[in-house]
Amino acid sequence: MKFSKLAGIVFTGMVVCGLGLAQDSPDSVLRGTKQFQKRVVVSGLDGPWEMTWGPDNMLWVTERAGKRVTRVDPTNGSKKVAVTIDEVSVPGGQDGLLGMALHPELLKGTGNDFVYVAYSYLDEAKGADPAVTDPKSPYRFLYTKVVRMTYDAASGTLSKPVNILTGLPASNDHNAGRLKIGPDKKLYMTIGDQGNNQLANFCIAIEAQRLPTAKEVADKDFVAYVGKSIRMNLDGAIPPDNPKLNGVVSHVFTYGHRNPQGLDFGPDGTIYSSEHGPNTDDEVNILKAGGNYGWPRVAGMKDNKAYDFARWKDSSKPCPQLTFSFWGLDPEVPREPETNFKQPMVDPVATMFTVKTGYNFHDPFCKDMDLICWPTVGTSGIEFYSGKNGGIPGWDRVVLVSTLKRGSIYVLPLTANGKAAGKFSRYFQSENRYRDTAVSPDRKTIYVATDPSGVTEALAGAGTATMLDAGAILAFTYTGEGNGATAPAPVSKAQPTGPAQPAVSAGGGAAPQFTAAQSAAGKTAYTSNCAVCHGNTLTNGTFGTPLAGEYFKSHWSGKSLKALYDKAQKTMPPSSPNSLSADSYASIVAYILEVNGAKAGTSAMQAGGDGLEKMTVK
Repeated sequence: MKFSKLAGIVFTGMVVCGLGLAQDSPDSVLRGTKQFQKRVVVSGLDGPWEMTWGPDNMLWVTERAGKRVTRVDPTNGSKKVAVTIDEVSVPGGQDGLLGMALHPELLKGTGNDFVYVAYSYLDEAKGADPAVTDPKSPYRFLYTKVVRMTYDAASGTLSKPVNILTGLPASNDHNAGRLKIGPDKKLYMTIGDQGNNQLANFCIAIEAQRLPTAKEVADKDFVAYVGKSIRMNLDGAIPPDNPKLNGVVSHVFTYGHRNPQGLDFGPDGTIYSSEHGPNTDDEVNILKAGGNYGWPRVAGMKDNKAYDFARWKDSSKPCPQLTFSFWGLDPEVPREPETNFKQPMVDPVATMFTVKTGYNFHDPFCKDMDLICWPTVGTSGIEFYSGKNGGIPGWDRVVLVSTLKRGSIYVLPLTANGKAAGKFSRYFQSENRYRDTAVSPDRKTIYVATDPSGVTEALAGAGTATMLDAGAILAFTYTGEGNGATAPAPVSKAQPTGPAQPAVSAGGGAAPQFTAAQSAAGKTAYTSNCAVCHGNTLTNGTFGTPLAGEYFKSHWSGKSLKALYDKAQKTMPPSSPNSLSADSYASIVAYILEVNGAKAGTSAMQAGGDGLEKMTVK
């Protein structure tokens, strides 16, 4: 079989997707033996992202797209909004209100009733991001900040916002954004590599290895904080005992990260982090001060397995003239194996999952949703768990890793020194995207927050964009030992019925009409607003469903053009639907049709209207 290459990843061979198998790599995962009962606590949340058990015995949740901090009663699902933060900017699917950390003395009578949140916002005074050249892009002035708010127990509200650290990097992809307070009373935060060197950002270099200069620190220019974990005092200042890197002490605690969405502390202060890999080697890491974790030169271990680093920006041909592809790396793009990286680095505790060179990630069974067949699982949150003295037996020291594209929680046993002690076991498999976890004080119930949308593994194999429990908090309560099955969820009005299917056009319908100028304008609008989710080729996205190829044709062929237009207008961009002009939606639809083989003509497509009902997607 011929070589395939994914943004610098080289592989061949075959891959199997199917019921219960779905790309867990040979011998990587054990069948779970614990029995649980599932319950839907609440649904209808607008992108629950961070979830933690509060001292008031409520689940504190950030709603990424809803811009809210919400307190949820775990016994009955009742919701109380603590604050809605209007300043939050949510132009896409990976920004908005992200991390949250409760002060350890919250509600303990010490006056430290503080809650810290991290979110993206617009800051024109700071200036435009030089990597965003489109003057109309919603990301041109997008940054991230950390804010401290004060909780009033009497009213159940958060107020008195104080900026702790502003002007941090933000992007349309890989923002990470997890926020935790450590046992040392320092605030820790993860920042991703901004999704560079792939998809819509493939001509922007990854700078996860670049360290801040003394001048940048003095100027409060945090451009070099991408691909890092950072550590700060609770007032945002740089702790003097932070690591000195290249002679400079900054907020940077560790570096060389891709998209570290998980962060938690063990009782001994060990810092655990989960991190997205490219198509192999999601990682579970222990963060050590000053540690280099290898990205983008290394994914997982430095083993030269299934990953080469491709430097698209350094192509011998101008990068904008290239077409990014996961499958055909342009020969002008330099690439290098992992062993070319000679700097000291910290190996992950475990990877999810490593495969040998010779593995094929392009399985026709997945019908253009190739990422579903990759051995990565899409790690999101991570939670240290100990079942000693009354918790779940056998889980004396483990980490729980929630996953997006596997709809599962993976349990990794650890030794006393925090190293991996065995293989992962898999629990709660479902057609959901699991974003974060929290554990009840008795340690018998695991709460899981789910995404409202996206793509995940279907139980019958391949992928699905219909979530079983969209925007929900689920409770899984331990009931005993067995074969790892989860008892069926009781019927609940809180469970969604799924989105309505687009109407089929009657009588076959006429061919779509659009002009070449519309399609060209649509390509520009699509690149700015859609490519980060659906991919620059419309088939290689890692969040949205394919908009071309077999998957698109099987879902849209024979349906009315108005149904496609309405779907685009009502759902794109994901966090701000119907925010573009009607003409922009028409142009985007025209571009999608042309990519799928339709021919441009002399008549322009209407921006909505009954005329589209008479045309059919062919």
